[in-house]
Amino acid sequence: MTRKSKSEFGQSPLAKSLAKSLLDWYDRARRDLPWRAPPGAKPDPYAVWLSEVMLQQTTVAAVKTYYEKFLALWPGVRDLAAAPLDDVLKAWAGLGYYSRARNLHACAQKIVAEHGGAFPAQESELRRLPGVGPYTAGAIAAIAFDQPTPAVDGNVERVVARLLALETPMPAAKRAIFDFVAAVLPRDRPGDFAQAMMDLGATVCAPRAPSCLICPLATFCRARTASPQDFPKKPPKKARPFKRGAAFVLRRADGALLARRRPERGLLGGMTEFFGSDWREGRADDWADKRGRERSPCERANWRLAGEIDHVFTHFALRLTVFVGAAPADFLAPDGGFWLAADELRAAAFPSLMRKVEACALKAWGLPEPIKPA
Repeated sequence: MTRKSKSEFGQSPLAKSLAKSLLDWYDRARRDLPWRAPPGAKPDPYAVWLSEVMLQQTTVAAVKTYYEKFLALWPGVRDLAAAPLDDVLKAWAGLGYYSRARNLHACAQKIVAEHGGAFPAQESELRRLPGVGPYTAGAIAAIAFDQPTPAVDGNVERVVARLLALETPMPAAKRAIFDFVAAVLPRDRPGDFAQAMMDLGATVCAPRAPSCLICPLATFCRARTASPQDFPKKPPKKARPFKRGAAFVLRRADGALLARRRPERGLLGGMTEFFGSDWREGRADDWADKRGRERSPCERANWRLAGEIDHVFTHFALRLTVFVGAAPADFLAPDGGFWLAADELRAAAFPSLMRKVEACALKAWGLPEPIKPA
């Protein structure tokens, strides 16, 4: 194929040919996903919304189990809106990016309170909902309501960056990619087109080993004869900050553990955690043993070292030194703290980081590791 400009891609004959090739392939090879409506069936906006929120920066394989669990617990948006936030956070635990769970709950309540329990169909209205950004709004509008709205996620960005062989690195290339999708988007099947682009990026135009020989858009792709895996271009990688902190697991004689709830806003917002220090860069290897004990919730607990655990967040790596201690008989939970009985630990809204802390503490006490939440 001869080189074309972005604007030429958007002109009618080429755009129609590209869209037809993609949709013909999708009709043959579409993925069977639990939230996806069968061919010819009307999509459920609740299923589309729930899956799209869960899929933000998370793989399909990881989401499937959580999606099915949420649907079993809360089959519709009114059910989710009526659920206690703590129950939603518990069901979400382990999926990461916990602000999504809080926004999911707030969004369900807003849909019920302000929209009568029905999802708005227009992208502009969808974007006013908590946790619904440009991509999610576009995906819901296109897939659930067949609105001719671009839905551009990471898979779509990769496909288009290769089609155009874009030399502009991400995220600066996002505008050109969005414009391209808007230009070639077919008006008669926008929902199928959105899902076809996602499927193509997930199954054929993969990040490291694209299957160019079976790609339905190979004849349109400028990167195919070069090195498709070199696209999208990425800016120079920054070093991931490394932070240290301390965590304190206090155990009562009856086996209950002292916990608290994190602030609603911020990292792991609203989740349950053990008491501990702040997390900072630049701390020495022996910081926790020398200074970290000062952050403990109980000076009389005879703290001892249980071990260290490592955890990686999107923007930094964290190492927590874990201390364990026995609560004195007259010790009362401090402000903001509460006791979790042994039989409540399994259902507690712990993020995966705190499950690591819990496992480290129980091992230090010679107790069985906790059963992972269902």
